[in-house]
Amino acid sequence: MHNKEKDESAITEPDAGGNRAPGAPGIRPTWSPAAKAGVGCAMSAMSRLWFTVGRGIVNEIYHPWIDQAAIRDLGLIVTGPGDFFSEEQKHCTYDIQMQEPGIPAYRLENHCVEGRYRINKEIIADPGRDVLLQRIRFVPLQGALGDFRLYVLMSPRLGDQGKDNAGWVGAYRHRPMLFARHEGHALAMTTSAGWLRRSVGYVGTSDAWQDIHQHGQMTWEYDCADHGHIALAGEIDLKQCGGEFVLALAFDRAPQAAALNACLSLHLPFAEVRDLYVSQWKDWQSTLGPLDDPKSVDLANDNAEQRNRPDRSRPRVNPIPGNSANLYRTSMMTLAVHRSKQFLGASVASLSVPWGEARGDEDLGGYHLVWARDLAEETLGMLAAGAFKEAYGVLNYLRATQKNSGGWPQDMWLDGCAYGKGEQLDEAALPILLLNFAHREGAVQDGQVESFWPMVRDAAAFIIRSGPATGEDRWENTPGLSPYTLATEIAALLVAARLANQFGEERLGEYFRETADLWNDQIEPWTYVTDTPLAKQLGIEGYYIRIAPAPGMKSMLRRGEWPCMQQAKGLPTAEVVSPDALALVRFGLRAPDDPRILNTIKAIDAMTRRELPAGPCWRRYNGDYYGEHDDGTLTQSHGDHSGTGRSWPLLTGERGHYELAAGNTERAKKMLDAMAGFASEVGLLPEQVWDIDDVPQHDLYRGRASSSAMPLAWTHSEFIRLLRSIRDGKVFDCPDDAWERYVNNQSSTDLSLWRFDHQVDFFPAGRRVRLELTARAIVRFSLDRWATTQEQPTKDTGAGLHIIDLPTAAMKPGDVLIFTFRWTTDGDRWEGRDFRLTVDEPSPAKPATPSSARPRAQTQTKHQRSTKDDHSTASSSQAQRARTVRATSKN
Repeated sequence: MHNKEKDESAITEPDAGGNRAPGAPGIRPTWSPAAKAGVGCAMSAMSRLWFTVGRGIVNEIYHPWIDQAAIRDLGLIVTGPGDFFSEEQKHCTYDIQMQEPGIPAYRLENHCVEGRYRINKEIIADPGRDVLLQRIRFVPLQGALGDFRLYVLMSPRLGDQGKDNAGWVGAYRHRPMLFARHEGHALAMTTSAGWLRRSVGYVGTSDAWQDIHQHGQMTWEYDCADHGHIALAGEIDLKQCGGEFVLALAFDRAPQAAALNACLSLHLPFAEVRDLYVSQWKDWQSTLGPLDDPKSVDLANDNAEQRNRPDRSRPRVNPIPGNSANLYRTSMMTLAVHRSKQFLGASVASLSVPWGEARGDEDLGGYHLVWARDLAEETLGMLAAGAFKEAYGVLNYLRATQKNSGGWPQDMWLDGCAYGKGEQLDEAALPILLLNFAHREGAVQDGQVESFWPMVRDAAAFIIRSGPATGEDRWENTPGLSPYTLATEIAALLVAARLANQFGEERLGEYFRETADLWNDQIEPWTYVTDTPLAKQLGIEGYYIRIAPAPGMKSMLRRGEWPCMQQAKGLPTAEVVSPDALALVRFGLRAPDDPRILNTIKAIDAMTRRELPAGPCWRRYNGDYYGEHDDGTLTQSHGDHSGTGRSWPLLTGERGHYELAAGNTERAKKMLDAMAGFASEVGLLPEQVWDIDDVPQHDLYRGRASSSAMPLAWTHSEFIRLLRSIRDGKVFDCPDDAWERYVNNQSSTDLSLWRFDHQVDFFPAGRRVRLELTARAIVRFSLDRWATTQEQPTKDTGAGLHIIDLPTAAMKPGDVLIFTFRWTTDGDRWEGRDFRLTVDEPSPAKPATPSSARPRAQTQTKHQRSTKDDHSTASSSQAQRARTVRATSKN
């Protein structure tokens, strides 16, 4: 241990006898607005700082990991003659531009609404250290520079917490600074200009905003404030700097280290640091595929007419010469910004907390968490652009964070620690599909695939043990049988079956394939309804519903049940529809012109489509509550179901993929164009767009971002994939295994499923009944109401289940199958009850797939050598493995 002598020129710790601020602990801390105008970080791994920009200021920095917020906001206040008070984020219009396409170096120009001043900013992160740099120029538009006072105001959130920060006034060597810390996190803020005065206070009681607003200038100069919601402030010496200065905000584990980082950055010319920052980003962009070249889809205008539509939601933009929008490059930049630097392969969903103004420390994760679903979706966009190294890193991260059960946490911190407690089976399926596409594209080589086989085997087995019903669907708020989740499960099982055969586990491969066929055959009995009031209203035979209770809608309706969906504002489950059904085409299970798909599209469009200035957009499902109230006010918590879910641009992208699969290339291009029109002024794509009349007092405008997350990385990936798909003339991420088996070859099965968590009371004539159990047993059964009996043992599948196929194919409608179990692993214990299944009429023949749907251009693959909610509780009844699924989710 080295003893460090006290450095008299470094005052980086609070003075115990200093002038302490009153009013602890301050008001309840909340997060910043989630609709960001810009996001950024340095490409260098030496810089562990991520920042967001909104309303003309920096409004959130993440450090030292991308899943930990470090500040809430950092902005300026201006005062002047005649009691003039102006806060730039509230009293300015602003322009924002990237200095070059696809490079997160931002130029802002904030104009006082009274015409008294202009503030110009350049914002970057220092590539060599954890420092945010802003070059700021204050320009008087009325009067002289000496007529104004300029203040910096910043609110820390170190350690992802707003309620227990400490701050103080100090110095490093001869440079005055402001400091804050929380546990093992610290920051230091300083400037190339001098400070005229500094203060630390509690937000809402003794902070500088209160002081300046009351007195027209800083009169309070508190030395420290601790254990509370605090703000740091300082007045810039405008006379000394002539209105132009660099502001440095630095981070590290200790205050002195942060102060040193700040000094190191300020000692370098800003232009030199900026040029290095830009060049590193340009080098990375140069490695990507040229999806924006003239041979690709024409995106020269990027729907500029809509993106620059003159309303209050779009600031006036003074274009930089030669700096036209490029949504492909911006989308790739956005995906890259959301990547972790500590754990290669990890990536968060969004640098935001949706409706953050109404959310506090209780929303610790926000969207800065890892979802296996979002991670896979984002990585498919990376793959489409040729970012193979990044895709391989993601697969390695997924392999490392896989749970012992074979699945992944609902969502997790970067280190793999679970945040939510839900179970979502699409999150187990998508990593398998991601590996499949990464291998096809060449991001994973032939010799590397086998190393991922244990991950695939465990994930596929987990899907079968836990499915077909999911604890939560992809919107994280409802358990049951979802067409989207089923599509991912079935497609993933076929990939797993092929790999099992490839790596010498043929018996397991056969079971995976049989299960995929069985579930695929049951999609319609489970999720397709006919002759409902909605179907009659729309003049169609039927449609796929959003999600069905296990064991499926046919069983429910046969028993006369008409369940309602709590997460769809109490609407009958059989009348809740969703664009999710298009996943049956996207993942290769149904032809795009299957009559049931065409019927469902009519229902989807009638219930969820919204026509907006930029083009069509879709809500997640009718009855969705995950959004603002119609008057624009925010929902107060995840449990507040009084809002209305708005339209999601990523669903416009998914519709574009459907249209392309259906051969409607021009319609697909219109969907791509609509997505471009939903983008922000610099090209960020939101989670949701406002889809009713404007509410100017809440900055909500029809067709523009709502107060939910912007950007959403998943949406950017969908845009990139649609761009690639249109260029290639086929859906980029449609699995060949599923398409060939179910669309081209119309494969089927004669099996019908029964298990304790999927107890049916009938099965179609002509089918064998497969019983799936979680333990070894002897099955005693009768095909003639106990007149005669048979006993057969189950067999181990190798996937954690034991099965038996009962010889019921010759039974006639009206016959009854009776069976029970003797558990051989539990002391030969009898189950103690009988189970009865009645034979129903045979399943109707599947609609013939129109011949026009069958041909499909296939990408040569390496395995074909000849050719993303609420905090309520949702339960899933499972007799052998009863569990309760708690939905702690994005929505």
